[in-house]
Amino acid sequence: MKPAPLRFVSRRRLAPHGAAPGEDEDPLAGIANLFDVSVAFIVALLIALFALFSAGTFLDKNSEVTLVKTTADGETEIITKKGEEIKVQKVTDKNLSGQGTRLGTAYRLASGQVVYVPETDTP
Repeated sequence: MKPAPLRFVSRRRLAPHGAAPGEDEDPLAGIANLFDVSVAFIVALLIALFALFSAGTFLDKNSEVTLVKTTADGETEIITKKGEEIKVQKVTDKNLSGQGTRLGTAYRLASGQVVYVPETDTP
């Protein structure tokens, strides 16, 4: 006895979801999905870092923040934010010359603390 043919099973290959029958699946589609997942992961990581380091103060227009940044080369930058104004100053070990007014004297205590004594005009 011969088995009955299966009516509902077709011999053609099933197309991926959303693809037209007879159209081959793109082999790079899986890599594109991995790229999308990695972008979402990076965004989540940035949000976590902002929350961890309280970076919201940088975005507040009324905040005042001072950062000292030292690179691997030994260069130092002082980044100051007051309101909406941001200043970046590079610190160098070069001697400067020019005219100016003496403002005061700084003393280093035995504990390592630095004390600034302003110069006064009256004796």
